[in-house]
Amino acid sequence: MSYKIDIENCLAALQTGGLILYPTDTIWGIGCDATNEAAIAKIYALKKRVDEKSMIILLANENDLAMYVGELDEDVFTHLKSVTKPTTVIYPNAKKIASNIINTDGSIAIRIVKDDFCLGLLKAFGKPIVSTSANISGILSPANFMQVSDEIKNGVDYIVQHRQNDLSVSSPSSIIKFNEDGSIKSIR
Repeated sequence: MSYKIDIENCLAALQTGGLILYPTDTIWGIGCDATNEAAIAKIYALKKRVDEKSMIILLANENDLAMYVGELDEDVFTHLKSVTKPTTVIYPNAKKIASNIINTDGSIAIRIVKDDFCLGLLKAFGKPIVSTSANISGILSPANFMQVSDEIKNGVDYIVQHRQNDLSVSSPSSIIKFNEDGSIKSIR
């Protein structure tokens, strides 16, 4: 199956509030429309995760950030150009996304992806997509598709075929936050 068909099937699920299981630029993730509160609630239920724990959203490019966060520090872009590992940044003042994905302090964790599949999906969808590890809360994140549990696979509306046979070991992104003084706090 070509990943063009995967993207079409993902779009059908995302546009109807469904969940997808998909490869990201890091590990396999559970995704949904980041602007759809009901879809996000389904992820919390599937992962058996308390909804006070926020999740990451993915965007296709830096230009999209201004639509979803209130203020941008140019140092973020300089830093992201200097790192090789996928890096998620916690931004203050989230906006235009579902309220149940925003952290209690009003922040949101966002990663700009470089992975071809994710870029294609995000550009086709035109909105941010949730990316949370494909595991039940408290259980280790799967390093590849073969490690994703049946409970997760059975709980989503579409499973991407692309990269299912890739047995490479993947790891989650780094997570950072820029402090008001310009310093960087490493979260993960």
